[in-house]
Amino acid sequence: MRDDDKKIEISNLRVTYGEKEALKGISLDVYENEILSIIGPAQSGKTTLLKVINRTIDLVPDAKVQGTAKVDGENVRDVKSVYQLRRKIGMVFPLPVGLPLSIYDNVAFAPRAAGIRNRKDLDAIVEHCLQQAALWDEVKDRLDSLGTRLSGGQQQRLTIARALSHQPEILCLDEFSIAVDPVTTMRIEDVLKELRSQVTIILVTNLVQQARRLADRTAFLLNGELIEIDINEVIFSDSPANQMTYDYVSGTFG
Repeated sequence: MRDDDKKIEISNLRVTYGEKEALKGISLDVYENEILSIIGPAQSGKTTLLKVINRTIDLVPDAKVQGTAKVDGENVRDVKSVYQLRRKIGMVFPLPVGLPLSIYDNVAFAPRAAGIRNRKDLDAIVEHCLQQAALWDEVKDRLDSLGTRLSGGQQQRLTIARALSHQPEILCLDEFSIAVDPVTTMRIEDVLKELRSQVTIILVTNLVQQARRLADRTAFLLNGELIEIDINEVIFSDSPANQMTYDYVSGTFG
């Protein structure tokens, strides 16, 4: 991969919450139109890394960030508008967080906030995003129903549709499959494979096999340190660079 394909550049990133060090000087790059999975046990710093990238770390009162995180070559700490940054970076959280609105209005919320008012334009965006999230066929006849009345798996796909509605260049997913059944998980994985050609995807997951199925490369974090990052063929082989990587992906610990 070439340097000019870098979408995100993390350099010597350190994050502390009060006295607790969550990330200990990690450095890694994420490339355009790849799926990078981030694996590791709980409390390894995986979610913290996502929060730094889209600056929701700003909402944590005792968090202190050192080092740099760049998106398209610009330090996220220097961006003129954090809201513009977050429009560029879609976020999907472990549990589906639906707005108390109709299915249609959930997806149309961000486009309306961006100033789109024409109904035909909104209709097209809503349909496109629901199609992308593999939800359109299931809800097209009840778009006025409350999104919160959908099943858990449908709500998670609605969350993905909403994240896609502001046309992000980067999509971050944090344990998206925790609250959904295996069949829905596989459907969402198929969605992500199709989206790879349009967006850069960062997938935080505790499911080693999910990372193996989906990602181009995988980063292994442990206790706030980057143990190893490489293509999946290396990480999930019998001889990754670090023995701890092999022990984790083979189930010896974690």
